[in-house]
Amino acid sequence: MRVPPPLPIAPAAAAIEPPPAIAAKLAPRPVSKHVEIEPPVVRDDPISAPPRTQLLRGRTAVKRGEFHQDPVVGWLVVVGGPGLGAFRPIYEGNNTVGRAATQRIPLNFGDEAISSEEQAYLRYDSVDRKFLLVPNLAKTNIVAVNEKKPTGAVELSAMDLITVGRTQLAFVPFCGLDFDWSELNDLKG
Repeated sequence: MRVPPPLPIAPAAAAIEPPPAIAAKLAPRPVSKHVEIEPPVVRDDPISAPPRTQLLRGRTAVKRGEFHQDPVVGWLVVVGGPGLGAFRPIYEGNNTVGRAATQRIPLNFGDEAISSEEQAYLRYDSVDRKFLLVPNLAKTNIVAVNEKKPTGAVELSAMDLITVGRTQLAFVPFCGLDFDWSELNDLKG
């Protein structure tokens, strides 16, 4: 068995002189009298600083102005047929119900059995505080309220079921005898 020869040993670091350009960079620098001091960290003084949270006692006045859009007075919620789980808002005054996007209450969920325009009219009158559903008798598609087929205006109550085409809608009122937008003092004219 042969043993390899020993590796050459590098000369001592002191014996190697760096080139003059590198030696100038490695030379010790003169000590500067300039001393940088970090500014002290200023903590918020909890006594003189304004409070981040303010306590309010009593009732604060809510400012009301003009409506951002027509106020919602109720909803129709799809409980059967295409669009199950969706809802449509009902606004004050006359609301046309149909499949087209131009209707005030568009039922555009793919039910072709609903007329595109004016299948029915849903009306909320803030003076009487009542909701009325008026089927359009000029249409061949039939509207039913609680499985009855009206031939004139029908007063709606909470959770009445309205069938239009193959879609069943639950009526959910927001306004009525207990509340109407006209009750808000700032909105009275």
